Amino acid sequence: MKEQRQDNISEEKEIDLLALGKKIWLKKKFILKVVGIGFIFGLVVAFSIPKEYTTTVLLTPDSQSSNTGTMGSLAALAGININNTPEKDALASPNLYPTILSSTSFLRGLLDVEVKEEGTSMPLKTYMREYQKHPWWSNVTTIPAKLLNTLSSISNNAGALNSDPNTTQNRYLSPIEMAVIESLRGRFNVNSDKKTGITTVEVTMQNPEISAFLADTLTSYLQTYIIKYRTEKARRDLQYAEKLYQESKENYYKAQASLAAFVDGNINVVSASYRTTQERLQNEVSLTYSIYNQTAQQLQMAKIKVQNTTPVFTIVQSAVQPLFPVKPQKKIIVIGFVFLSFIGSCIWILKKDIKTIIFNKN
Repeated sequence: MKEQRQDNISEEKEIDLLALGKKIWLKKKFILKVVGIGFIFGLVVAFSIPKEYTTTVLLTPDSQSSNTGTMGSLAALAGININNTPEKDALASPNLYPTILSSTSFLRGLLDVEVKEEGTSMPLKTYMREYQKHPWWSNVTTIPAKLLNTLSSISNNAGALNSDPNTTQNRYLSPIEMAVIESLRGRFNVNSDKKTGITTVEVTMQNPEISAFLADTLTSYLQTYIIKYRTEKARRDLQYAEKLYQESKENYYKAQASLAAFVDGNINVVSASYRTTQERLQNEVSLTYSIYNQTAQQLQMAKIKVQNTTPVFTIVQSAVQPLFPVKPQKKIIVIGFVFLSFIGSCIWILKKDIKTIIFNKN
């Protein structure tokens, strides 16, 4: 009995599926019309989205162990001992490069970079604000945001006029600059592979030439930023060592001059006080020379440390102007609209049956 009931239930399900299939088949003209409309609408959307080009740069920081060993060998030849295990700092790992790149202070330094669009040179912020293409529907969806930006810019400008310009210039960012920075943050991408140590820098722009130029510029800025950070303390130590070296050098030359002047002025003098003064001056010369020699070694150590802490980047793949856009993917957009229109038309035809099935289940 149970087997017969299960067979009857399965037969009812098959009959229901066949009935639903017949309803869809009978409305095939309607479905074709809806799919055709979806196809046309997909084409409109696909060709309304502006093209975007992505430039990829691959770089890797060289290992510092070999660099340190080389500097250690050179220092050993000069009789100087340096630590072969450099101190680790916050930026020793390339995993922090994406955080550096997405920071507001880093992106703010790119706003005044000169780019070319249609043969005209302009700052990057001007290009991002005035020369970016947008889909036709964005003119409607961005109206509220534009009104808010206008009102906030008016209030911010009024506040800036009442404040001290020298103190607010470095901290103040206009709504336009913030919008440009947010747009750049979405167009720049940096990823670091922990296994290979290769850092990938990707820049996506609507102009392929600007995309390649910004990828190269961004890579150079990132290298300069990392090098400046990594060598900042070593360079301060180098400046201090140079100061000590110059002071000890002057003191040594002064002591030599004092000894020479005393000896020249007392050539024929033979007395105990003369010998005592001469010994004192000679000891001062020896002491200042010893300090001068030590500071000279410290200066060489500081120079080696600067060279040792300076990271060296190897460009695995340089910036090359892309030939083909990566966005929009027109085929996928059109297929997506066709599929959604087909599903939507089928649901519209079977809406009564779907309601009946839902109510029967409940």
